Amino acid sequence: MNVRLIALLLWLPAASLAQGFAGLGSSAEGFALPEPNPTFTFPSDDGAHPDFRIEWWYLTANLTGDDGRDYGLQWTLFRTALTPTDGTGWSSPQLWMGHAAVTTPDAHFVTERLARGGIGQAGVTAQPFEAWIDEWTFSGPDSDAILRAAGPDFAYDMTLQATGPRVLHGDAGYSVKSAGGQASYYYSQPFFDIAGTLQLPSGDVTVTGNAWLDREWSSQPLGADQTGWDWFSLSFDDGSKLMGFLLRGDGDYSRATLIRADGTTVAYPDGAFNAEKIVQSQVAGRGVPTTWKVTLPDAGIDVVVSALNTQSWMDTSVPYWEGPVRVTGSHTGRGYLEMTGYE
Repeated sequence: MNVRLIALLLWLPAASLAQGFAGLGSSAEGFALPEPNPTFTFPSDDGAHPDFRIEWWYLTANLTGDDGRDYGLQWTLFRTALTPTDGTGWSSPQLWMGHAAVTTPDAHFVTERLARGGIGQAGVTAQPFEAWIDEWTFSGPDSDAILRAAGPDFAYDMTLQATGPRVLHGDAGYSVKSAGGQASYYYSQPFFDIAGTLQLPSGDVTVTGNAWLDREWSSQPLGADQTGWDWFSLSFDDGSKLMGFLLRGDGDYSRATLIRADGTTVAYPDGAFNAEKIVQSQVAGRGVPTTWKVTLPDAGIDVVVSALNTQSWMDTSVPYWEGPVRVTGSHTGRGYLEMTGYE
């Protein structure tokens, strides 16, 4: 890895924090911007969209081991373009970052990969679908998908099978993120069955569970005043699911999607979804809320969301909290919580 590239990858987010979390609210001049009434075409939209500045393939999973313990898994590939120009080889403007993690009730393992586009070290193809960085790979993505990653003290090798449809968030996949109208294209595949093996310091564990893939791309998805978000993906025991996010800024902004068991959806506007901090934990030297009261009154949802492991801190180039959660109250189940901007 080029030392100057590493320095650049590490410097860019810190330099942009004043303009929204990790620069997501900074200027996008020259890049494409999401427009209302999008048309998605699959499988091509499973692939990369280099005309846009920012994109990610984000998979999380709640797992149960043959040892009876609960686990969480994360596999994420981020793409960021330095400029809206094209280029090949080392002149490609595309930067790639991969995050992988495994969470247990008493440990959190995390690792990161950084890469430059154009030289084959990282990328995404749509047909056949494969997302990779170094030897990490996610291929599929609907049937007989494969997911692999490894770090210094853990690894996993998983297979996935989609059991339901992709889901579009917001207005047919056009997801507004601020009162100023910043937006992204956003869809999920929340209906994965997943199975495989975790390799941990304590030994190998065979696991099964459910996974959720988020796909999002934009060029300026946040407002300049927005400094972070709290994002929930909850799978209830009755088969329904809830995606909800709270974006923090001069005024909080929220959106949600209720996903029925058959894959049909109801989108909710700003203010319908509420997330209230209940318990704050000391995590990596800072206070982070790890128990929440989440309500969506229009859908009869009133639940408490609690971290499986409060110490699920992603100590990566852009640090954040990401981990599995448990749900009690009007609905029961499990899910994942991501929290950014807690510096």
